[in-house]
This record gives sequence, C-alpha cells and structure tokens, in this order.
Amino acid sequence: MNLDTQIAKIIEANGAALYDTEVVTEFDETIYRVLITKVGGVNLDLCADISHELSPFLDVHPPMNGQYRLEVSSPGIERKLTKPIHFQNAIGEKVKLKLGGGEKRKGTLKSADDKGIVVESKQGEESYTYAELNTSKTYFEWN
Repeated sequence: MNLDTQIAKIIEANGAALYDTEVVTEFDETIYRVLITKVGGVNLDLCADISHELSPFLDVHPPMNGQYRLEVSSPGIERKLTKPIHFQNAIGEKVKLKLGGGEKRKGTLKSADDKGIVVESKQGEESYTYAELNTSKTYFEWN
C-alpha cells in the first residue's frame, strides 16, 4: 500500500477525501501539503483533526527526506487539475487551460474521462487529451 493510499484512509476516517499532495518551498521552508475535500466544505477544525492524526503517522512513514512542515488544507475555489479524477469532479466548472506552445483556453468543462476532456469555449466544443495540457485549473469569476 503506497503512502497516498494510507493518507487517504486516515482522511476518509474523518469524513473527507484526499484531493492531492504536494511539496512546496516557501521562505526557505519545505511544506508537505495535504489537500482535502468534503461535501459541504472543509473547515479549520477538520483540517486540525486530520493534521493531528496524520502527524504521528508521517513521523513513522516520512513523505520525504529532511525537515518539512505538514499543512492540511482545502484545494480552494480555484484549484489545480492534475489527475483525471480532478477533471471528472470539476465537470460543469469554469477552467483555464495552458496548452503546448503557450496557447491558452478558458471555458466550461463539459466532460472528462480517463483519456481527456471536452471544454466549451468561445471557439465551441474542443477536445484535449491529458498529454496536450500543460497546466489546468478551475477559476471563479468575481462579479
């Protein structure tokens, strides 16, 4: 069983789901970020509860070499889409895509499967394989 699977089980025991994990460096500090989602939203108490359960587990099964700080949070309203399940869970949302060659697209995610996505943009419906996407994320239009 890999580390993400074990982390996901701890999160699921708290009524939430693992969205993703990432390692980032901010101000010379390495952060191991665990992103969680929950129907109805994620609050600070939930993040704290999961952090308290993950911390001793990660002391025994460290996610990386060296020192790091554990951070448990929501991926936010504007979030990266990196896995097919992320796209599948974002169907109906507005997305920004960066394609090969620096080309950009904005539109509404219409469908997603294990091979690629369909986006409704100003140009009409367009299909992309995951290999054609450099970066993708949801976005929110503030009115």
